[in-house]
Amino acid sequence: MRTTDDRSRQPKSSMRFTKISITGYKNYQSRTFDFTERIVGISGMNGKGKTNLLDAINYLCFTKSYFSKTDALNIHFGNEGFRLEGELENEKEGNNLQKIVCIYRAAQKKEFYLDDVAYEKFSHHIGKFPCVIIAPDDIEMITGGSEERRKFIDTLLSQLDAEYLQQLITYNKVLAQRNSFLKNEAQKGRFDLVLLETFDQQLILPGNYVHQVRKKFSRELFALIQEFYKSISGNNEVVSIEYDSMLNENRFEELLIASRQKDRLTQRTNIGTHKDDLVFLLHENIFKTIASQGQRKSLLFACKLAEFEILKKEKKFPPVLLLDDVFEKLDENRIGNLLKYVCKENNGQVFITDTHLERLRISLSQFGNLVQLIELT
Repeated sequence: MRTTDDRSRQPKSSMRFTKISITGYKNYQSRTFDFTERIVGISGMNGKGKTNLLDAINYLCFTKSYFSKTDALNIHFGNEGFRLEGELENEKEGNNLQKIVCIYRAAQKKEFYLDDVAYEKFSHHIGKFPCVIIAPDDIEMITGGSEERRKFIDTLLSQLDAEYLQQLITYNKVLAQRNSFLKNEAQKGRFDLVLLETFDQQLILPGNYVHQVRKKFSRELFALIQEFYKSISGNNEVVSIEYDSMLNENRFEELLIASRQKDRLTQRTNIGTHKDDLVFLLHENIFKTIASQGQRKSLLFACKLAEFEILKKEKKFPPVLLLDDVFEKLDENRIGNLLKYVCKENNGQVFITDTHLERLRISLSQFGNLVQLIELT
């Protein structure tokens, strides 16, 4: 174990969780974890709560679960709600301890606090404590539909640009209202064109803003993804990425007008930034149709490390990194490259889970006294 003098000679992470208390959250009835080191390895058999511990940390950074769409699904069986509390050292705040608390009671309004001050809008918390998570199901971002890829770029941009987050929230709110209007009008057998035009005008401004920011930002993001892919894969494969949007070549208002008949028939909005996509290509072919499992995993990690690097650059300190079951997804060489980058070349806090304690111990042994191992039994 490292002494106080040893610790003072080590580079400090600018933002580090020192403790988390979990009550009534998923499989945890009541548990507190103290984090004493920058690199935290968490081992345990499946079902013991490794992923749920990472999700609790992610929740305190984003005000929501990474895995569950509704808070009701996060409540421990038999409980009426849950409580999460985290303590962090933050160099930006003069190394003072900061406290984040979330209280959720079923059928009541969720409460979220920073240093005992309640947020009026949870969106104001996003970006204060940047975080990147890599989980097994994230491979859907490479192999699945466009929703996961939009989520990826929106999650990154929302931590960087508060105005982008607010415009995205506004867009999604108006989109839901417009879709509800189309459905209700169809059921009533009528069509109020004036009201539809009102929804269109409310949709255009935030939609254009979201599109322009994504389009401009994608250039920097795509270049970094290509760089990391080459590094992780260790070869010269040509991966290219395109930002696909109906708004790239057409005005949003004209597209909405042209799509009105289709929108009425389908009872939903078929045009807009909620249809945007990131298109991955390998040697000018659609990536997911020809890529091997190893290539797909390499691209996923390249995307996530690009997210990590951009957040680190813009925030002036590295985000918290949560790696869930990565040893099952990458070969030994790729794991070595990944750990070297996130644990050695960066001084941010890293949480890594694995079902095999000894494999975790051996993999992290190269980082010496910077490592804390937690075994869940």
